[in-house]
Amino acid sequence: MPGKRADVISWDEFFMRVAVAASLRSKDPNTQVGACIASSDNRILSVGYNGTPHGMDDDIFPWDTTDDPLTDKHNYVIHAEANAILNYRGSLTELTGATVYVTLFPCQECAKTLVQAGIGEVVYLDDKYGDTIGGQVSKSVLDRCGVSYRQMTLS
Repeated sequence: MPGKRADVISWDEFFMRVAVAASLRSKDPNTQVGACIASSDNRILSVGYNGTPHGMDDDIFPWDTTDDPLTDKHNYVIHAEANAILNYRGSLTELTGATVYVTLFPCQECAKTLVQAGIGEVVYLDDKYGDTIGGQVSKSVLDRCGVSYRQMTLS
């Protein structure tokens, strides 16, 4: 009788691949972000991606970045992390200490939201805004609130 397979992917890789798959649902032409929230006992609690609110027709949505706040997508799109929290249907207390796997390091608003929801760790792939003021504020929020974060790569 053969032994079990030894070349399985890690839990980190599994959950990050779920986040990557979620990002493929985003209709944003510039930035597709996915998030997967996992419990400490390796259960998927929720998934989200960046997109428009329910009820907003994203076929006629202005997917541009403009100087006009009424037509700039950034003022309408809900980020992947926030959507993952909003999509969760259990008790929010179950998010305490959970890990969020996200394809892009959280913005400062999402960092605050993750902290408020009780997320204990952020695992991310890309930190393309890390050197911006917003990226620095995000890290400051997580640091001050005791939320750890680490970058990973997918093979």
